[in-house]
Amino acid sequence: MLANIFTSGWYWAFVIAEVIIALVLNMRVAKMNKNVAICLYLFYTFLTGLTISFIFIAYKLSSISVIFLITSILFAIFALIGKYTKIDLSKIWIYLTIALIAIIVLSIINMFVLSEKLDMITCIIGIVVFLGYIAYDMQRISRSQDYDQINDTSYPIVFAFNLYIDFINLFIDLLRLFGSKND
Repeated sequence: MLANIFTSGWYWAFVIAEVIIALVLNMRVAKMNKNVAICLYLFYTFLTGLTISFIFIAYKLSSISVIFLITSILFAIFALIGKYTKIDLSKIWIYLTIALIAIIVLSIINMFVLSEKLDMITCIIGIVVFLGYIAYDMQRISRSQDYDQINDTSYPIVFAFNLYIDFINLFIDLLRLFGSKND
């Protein structure tokens, strides 16, 4: 199955579908039926599973397991920081977004340059950015619950979606930086 995904044009179709679903979920969720939002979220997670399945070929299973554990611990720590900190993290959102755009631009440039140093720099920036997003998103969720803003809406789906993206990106950056590759 992996060979079919990566050797055919389906891989890029899945990636494009992922991006489209992510944009739709983030921009249209307020006007979306809750069941439609749930279906899109589940379809997104399915596509993500397909598109990142290459890690089982590229990295050792022991390395994937350890990095997954480390990612889970970091996620829990920064989620707790976001939930319980008294500092208003909404002020860092713009910096996180600017850094995320920089990561995207650097990643596109590195597709052509193929620099290991640039890849390492984008991984380090990505780790910091997604740790920040975890704390920020968790604080948003906590404050939304405090004000009872999420009852009977699609917002819980977006909150779950944002935390899912944060976790996956943190995991991939940690794996790229510290993972042991297969021969």
